Amino acid sequence: MRTQSPDTSPEAERVLIELLRQAPAWRRLQLADRMSNTVRSLTLAGLRARHPRASQTELRRRFADIHLGPELAAQVYGPRPAD
Repeated sequence: MRTQSPDTSPEAERVLIELLRQAPAWRRLQLADRMSNTVRSLTLAGLRARHPRASQTELRRRFADIHLGPELAAQVYGPRPAD
């Protein structure tokens, strides 16, 4: 059986899934929120690394492009800054 992650054994994944199933809803929501915050932080760190001279406003706009997609981000925040 193949696992969701190539570096995780099937047994470890089975245990993880079982623990998640047994966790109360508030705990699953808490884990999802923490993962979302981690992804947001990593995305912003990547943007800062690629655009070291960008202002916070520009970084937020670039984040919106990734998070919302280019079309919706353009509707909400205006045109994307030039590279």
